[in-house]
Amino acid sequence: QVQLVESGGGLVQAGGSLRLSCAASGRTFSSYAMGWFRQVPGKEREFVAAIVWNGGNTYYADSVKGRFTISRDNGKKTVILQMNSLKPEDTAVYYCAAHRGSYLEVDADEYDYWGQGTQVTVSS
Repeated sequence: QVQLVESGGGLVQAGGSLRLSCAASGRTFSSYAMGWFRQVPGKEREFVAAIVWNGGNTYYADSVKGRFTISRDNGKKTVILQMNSLKPEDTAVYYCAAHRGSYLEVDADEYDYWGQGTQVTVSS
């Protein structure tokens, strides 16, 4: 089992940057593929980025490609989402998630564990 705790959210002006962290507990963290999702009130959870177990492959939503970078450190059991050139439409609660598969996954229903979320607000 994996427990996930996100941090690093906050308020930033458009064009600014934030670095989200996801701290994991559990001995098998390195065997999980990881993802970041985001959600605004009244909308479904939206895929943002994913990374395979060894960091060797990543995938991004078109809306964040070129601005966001996902990475992981299995030794520290953390996943990072570096967000640059932020836009007001990036405002959402951001969630870290883990799934047991060895492949990249964009479907939120396929993820097994979720953090509690961290709020990101981008002002114009």
